Amino acid sequence: MADIVYSRRGTGEPLVLIHGIGHRKEAWSPVVERLAAHHDVIVLDLPGFGASGQLPRQGPDRMEHLTDALETFFADLGLVRPHVAGNSLGGAIALELAARGSVRSATALSPAGFWTETGRLWAFVVLMSIRMSSFLPTPVVQRIAMHQWARGLALASLHTQGHRIASDVFLGDITALRRCTAFNRVLRAGVRYAYRGMPAVPATIAWGTKDRVLLPSQAARARLQLPTVTHVALPGAGHVPMLDEPDLVAQVILEQVRAA
Repeated sequence: MADIVYSRRGTGEPLVLIHGIGHRKEAWSPVVERLAAHHDVIVLDLPGFGASGQLPRQGPDRMEHLTDALETFFADLGLVRPHVAGNSLGGAIALELAARGSVRSATALSPAGFWTETGRLWAFVVLMSIRMSSFLPTPVVQRIAMHQWARGLALASLHTQGHRIASDVFLGDITALRRCTAFNRVLRAGVRYAYRGMPAVPATIAWGTKDRVLLPSQAARARLQLPTVTHVALPGAGHVPMLDEPDLVAQVILEQVRAA
């Protein structure tokens, strides 16, 4: 099993935060303090991303392998059915955990798995282009990091407010994206993936209205497929909404946890 790196803040009912493909636990930094005022917040690097180790090979890569890894992680920390929130890949994992009943509640921000084949292809092209950009020469990346407007432009596929990201965080994210070992494995698993479950616990799906990776039309598909789940729009937010609308994202997560 992979060595999962995590950080922990606050007290109260446990709440686990799960990032998206190519990202790291720092993606949640804009909302961690808001959530930690009410909960024991555990923020992790998924296997093969950030500082966490790689998952061992178990045949063809499947989404269920990451879901299994999270359940093992919960057991190792002594977490009994924690609340979870996830973004993109992490949102899909949160919903898979909810379908298994392994968590008490789930909040999924722009979760993967509600795409058409065209939507999947679009997402993969955008994600691969973002990954390729992380291999730009270091002086070029450092030059971009120096300017707020350039950081915003470089992150426009993921954020509507990318200029807010600090230069050192930007450089850290680019380095993590370049070095992650699970990116291609997750994409291969994604070729076969669609969310087919039904949450067995209270769940919320929230979607940025300016999402340029998993387009907002997929939010409509999620509404039709999961009519008993709470659905929320995040006005003005992009694919990774924690930076764009931190107050709103924290509010959506806390409301779901309180309602569970």
